Order: sequence, then C-alpha cells, then structure tokens
Amino acid sequence: MWSQSYFLFGNNLAVSALIAAVPIFTLLLLLGVLRKPAWIAGLAGLAVSLVLALGGYHMPLSLALSATAHGAAFGLFPISWIVFWAIALFRLTVDTGKFEIIKESLGRLTSDRRMQALLIAFAFGAFIEGAAGFGTPVAVAAAMLTGLGFPPLRAAAICLLANTSPVAFGSIGIPIVTLAGITGLPLDKLSAAAGRLCAPVSLFVPAYLVLSIGGIPALRGCWLPVVVAGISFASTQFLVSNFVGPQLTDIAAALVTMVALIAVSRFWKAKDGELFLNVATEAAVVEDRHKTVPVSAGQVFYAWLPYALLVVCVLLWGFKPFQNRLNLFNVNFQWPMLHDLVLRMPPIANAPSPYHAIYSFNWLSASGTSCMVATLLSAIALRVSFSTFVVVILTTCRQLFLPTVTVASVLAMAFLLNYSGATSTYGMAFASTGAIFPFCSAILGWLGVFLTGSDTSANALFGNLQVVTATRLGLDPVLLAATNSVGGVMGKMISLQTISVAAAATGMSTLDQSKLFRFTLKHSILLVSVIGCLAMLYAYVLHF
Repeated sequence: MWSQSYFLFGNNLAVSALIAAVPIFTLLLLLGVLRKPAWIAGLAGLAVSLVLALGGYHMPLSLALSATAHGAAFGLFPISWIVFWAIALFRLTVDTGKFEIIKESLGRLTSDRRMQALLIAFAFGAFIEGAAGFGTPVAVAAAMLTGLGFPPLRAAAICLLANTSPVAFGSIGIPIVTLAGITGLPLDKLSAAAGRLCAPVSLFVPAYLVLSIGGIPALRGCWLPVVVAGISFASTQFLVSNFVGPQLTDIAAALVTMVALIAVSRFWKAKDGELFLNVATEAAVVEDRHKTVPVSAGQVFYAWLPYALLVVCVLLWGFKPFQNRLNLFNVNFQWPMLHDLVLRMPPIANAPSPYHAIYSFNWLSASGTSCMVATLLSAIALRVSFSTFVVVILTTCRQLFLPTVTVASVLAMAFLLNYSGATSTYGMAFASTGAIFPFCSAILGWLGVFLTGSDTSANALFGNLQVVTATRLGLDPVLLAATNSVGGVMGKMISLQTISVAAAATGMSTLDQSKLFRFTLKHSILLVSVIGCLAMLYAYVLHF
C-alpha cells in the first residue's frame, strides 16, 4: 500500500502547489496561447501528469498506470456514451429532414436569434441539465443551435455560458446530494445555501449571455425577454432549492422559464435582431438559413417527436423507482491494481484511509442509455430505414473520434492527479489562505471542475476539505461546502471535457476550439470571482 504525500522535493506548500500545477499550466499554454487542438492539449497534459506522479510524488508505476486507465474508462463510459447518443439523435433529425421543420416551427414562434438562444441554450438546456446532466445539455442544445444556423463557435459559446445557471443542481440534484453524503451536512441546508449563491447569478445570466455575444445594442433590443428569463429562472431556483430540495430545482426553474418566454414571444417582438449576429467573436455575418416552408401540424409533431421522446426517457431514467430497477443490472467492480492501494493522509483525511477505486458500469441506468433508447424509438417512429440508421451511426462515430480522445485523456489526467495527491496539494494551498478562504473556496471548486469536468466529482474531491478548513477558521461549513459546488459550476465552461463535447456537437474546427477556450476563460474567471465575493459577503456580513 502506498501513502500519499503532499509536499514535493521537501519544499513548502506554496512551492509544492506551483510544481503540482504544471499539468494545468500545460493545458492553459497549449490551448490558450499556442492554440493547439483540444485532443493534443489533453494528451500532453496527461503525459506531464504522469511525469509529475512518478518523479514528484514517487507514485509506483503500476498505480499510476492503473489510475490513468480508470480515468480513461470513466471518460469513455458514461461521459462519451452520453455525447454519442445525443449527437446521434440530432443527426437522425437532420438526415431525415425533420430538423428543417423544427427550424420552421421555431421561426413561427420567433425568428430572433437571441430568443432562440434563450429558449434552447438557457431554458431547454437547463431542463436537460436538471434531468440528465453530465454533458447532455451542451451536446443537445449546441447541436440544435448549429442546425438553426448559428456558427459552431457561437453556438458552443452560448451553450457553455448558459450552462452556468443549472449545473449545481444538475442530474436530479446529484452534485448537492453527493456533497451531503461526503460531508455529512444536512441536504436541505446545503440545497438552500447553493440556491442563495446560484440565484443572484442566474438572475443576470440571460442578460450576460446576450451582452457577451452581441454587446449592448443586442441587449437593448431584447430587454424584456431577458428580464423575464432571469427573474423566472432565478426566483424558481431560489424557492425550490430553499423550500423543496435540490432534486427538482433545475427542472422546475427551466419549465417556468420556457413557459414565460413562450408567453412573452406571443406579444413582444424583439428589435434589431440582426445585431446578434454582428459580434466581435465572429469574422463575418452568417447568412440566416431560415426559410419559410409551409408545414402541417402533423409534420411539426413528428419533427419534434425525437426531442419529446428524449425528454420522456430522460425523466423516466431520473425517476427513482425506475432508476433503482435499472441499477439492479449494474456491474460494479474494484478497479484492479488501484482499489484501496493508495492511502489518503491527514489533513486531507481525518486519519490514514484507503482511497477507493470502484468502477460502475451502469449500462442500463446511465443517462446515455436514455438517449440511446430515445434515438432508437425515434428511428422506429419516423420509419427510418436500417441503412439510413447505420449511416447516422457511422457519421456520428467519425465526428466524435477526436473529441472522445480528448475526454478520455482529460479524465485520465484528472484521476491520476487525484490518486497521486497533486489535487490535494492544490486544496491544501487554498485552505491556507486564512480570512479570504471563502473567496478561495469558490476557486477551489472551480479548479476541481476544470480538472474533472464534473461538479459532482469536484464536490467529492474537495467537500471534506472545505468543511475541515471552515471549522478551523470558525466559518460556516455549510456555506463553504456549497461555495465549492457553485464555484465549481463556473469551471464547467473551460473544462476540456465540456469543450470537446461542444466541439463534437457543433462540428467545430480545431482552431475554433482554442478560440472557444480563450473566450470562455475570461468569463469563467469573472463569474467565479462573483461567486467568491458572494461567499465573502455571506460569510462576514449577511451570515445566512
């Protein structure tokens, strides 16, 4: 059994944290400065992490390779499994011509790009996040926006920014539920604390979304839908998280917001919609591909049927009694040459404790399987021939090859950093900041999601550290645990895993992937700073 150590080459914590951060600096350099494709950055980051684990932390080679394989397996399933079937469903609607009818039906509701972004990326994306999570909303919404005529870079940027509001309560509240299980803190109090941190940001995300993409002129011409979307989502998110619980927070907020936006679209006509396409992030104005084609109600019904089936399947898979039955078929096993062979040491753990490595092959209950069933049912309902369906699957495989390499390499890197002790070194460095720890608490969660691509994983990783540090500093452990989760949300948009999902969904070029990372990085830093300031306010002034 190998014991973790958190100080490198006998150096103090600050120096050790800087050395441990070299893999992160590698990702930032390759993506943000050298503009390399995400898959190259992911593989390079993994290689540097392996050198760090072996040479810096003296991790045995067998453990390092096993941790790497464990992470890669998690990247392939369930993460890439979700993305594959979400894109396959979209390709099915395109190849059968149904997406043209979807565009026409949306055009009848609103032809304004900003309203389409609010409806699909913000509201519908939040609904899918609340029901499924794990990359599904970005894949589905980004693919839909691209099909509507949005440029790939624009569609991906919109969806990544919009996805900041619901992630903390995604997948039927799994991040908060996991946080409660890890820390032993009351679930209702964690839910309420997260809601109080999320709601002020959610209130402004619709405006921020339009403003960051189209500037003040675009926002000025669409102010009422933006206000309605922000108030609808934030107020519902606050009320449900505080008085009901985390499980239905996103679903309820998204449904209320969709209804409110559709109602507004009936009497409000946004102005200067073309300005939404003339923004600094794009070199040229993209021609609006929307063309009016007379369609019947029956055609509209069948065109939207795949997404209706997706919603039904996702909700069914999230229904606990049904989910529990599917979980009976899970294949859970201890990851070989890793499970309980690594000891986590104080102060990361209260006492030396084995680091578990359990892989769950939940082939039936996984969110990706719900997308697969929706795709198969859609193919049957639309009477798609077997040959057409095979073409859809093969096209999706070709489209997702490099994004899958990215996801697998990034998750392999994250698991290796976790089991080697590098991630714990970061956590201890942030925990040593004293009075400004509430602000750094958000940064710690942000870093966790940047590395793992998952708010749930970041909560499992740093939840206990937040509680231990809060207790030592005399701060509210519920607040800081919730700050870890909500701060982590803002790291979702810069995670290579999420960027690769968005790139796969939109068919984005490798050059645009680095542009997307640079675009989201500045917004991610700004938003996590807002969460950090809110945490400081709650910790020292409002004392909720």
